[in-house]
Amino acid sequence: MTTTWSDTIRGFGRYLRIERSLSANSVTAYLNDVRRLRDFIAANREGTSPSDLSYRDLSDFIAFMAGQDIAVRTQARLISGVRSFCQYMMVENLITADPSALLEAPRAGLHLPEVLSVEEIDRMVSSIDLGTDQGQRNRAILETMYGCGLRVSELVNMRLTDIHRKEGFVSVTGKGDKQRLVPIGSVTLKEIDNYLAYRAAMPVITDKNILFLNRRGKRLTRVMVFNIVREAAAAAGIKKNISPHTLRHSFATHLVEGGADLRAVQEMLGHESITTTEIYTHIDRSYLRDTVLMYHPRARIKHDHNRQGAD
Repeated sequence: MTTTWSDTIRGFGRYLRIERSLSANSVTAYLNDVRRLRDFIAANREGTSPSDLSYRDLSDFIAFMAGQDIAVRTQARLISGVRSFCQYMMVENLITADPSALLEAPRAGLHLPEVLSVEEIDRMVSSIDLGTDQGQRNRAILETMYGCGLRVSELVNMRLTDIHRKEGFVSVTGKGDKQRLVPIGSVTLKEIDNYLAYRAAMPVITDKNILFLNRRGKRLTRVMVFNIVREAAAAAGIKKNISPHTLRHSFATHLVEGGADLRAVQEMLGHESITTTEIYTHIDRSYLRDTVLMYHPRARIKHDHNRQGAD
């Protein structure tokens, strides 16, 4: 069956949102990737419809994009989007064989995210000037992101009714609109309460149930949260490459270092796979090394010998 690119891409978007329950950001990324594929095909294989795609078409497209000096992880996402597009066409009986079946994703390797120490996070929080109009809000944002391990999208969409004070939890809407409960500590609640006193005095509130608002009473954008975090890091004299996700990484790392069960951390982060959470067991290498030196019999013998020599 032959179909047009516009109709197929439109149907693919519905498939991602309804059947796959992907987040809005993931849907946008996948659709953009398929549009790049469409444009590439139009420039090189005139008259080719989506149902005419071959393995050669797809492999040439991936090779072309790789030549644009895009990151390995972006290449992997690109291939994932193309595969999903072909799977959608299989489901809709637009094709009888999957041309993406032999595509191989590039090896991304182990990526260890940047992590802040507790002392660095304290410096960031303390660096915020509470004398400014938005100071208390920004401090509450930092504490909430670090204290609850939230993604940016989860923070900006957090509602007043998501806070369950008596139970000590917040309801979080994560990827694919999946709900989870995350504990919230007294320090974070105190900062939120301080902000709520300021919020109540705002002259105009458009998004009445949204927790964190801009000066016009509307929910914050993702870019605004990026700027708040980076400005706080700069004010604290932190030279690391910081983003809002750094606070989420730090939340998970500090839990794992403190002995938290990995399954519990997985649940709090909203990871579908434990493999994603396991990256936090690789971060503090000095801690792991010291643990081996202290407790492993072979390593301890050598360690003790070195200490005796120093004495």
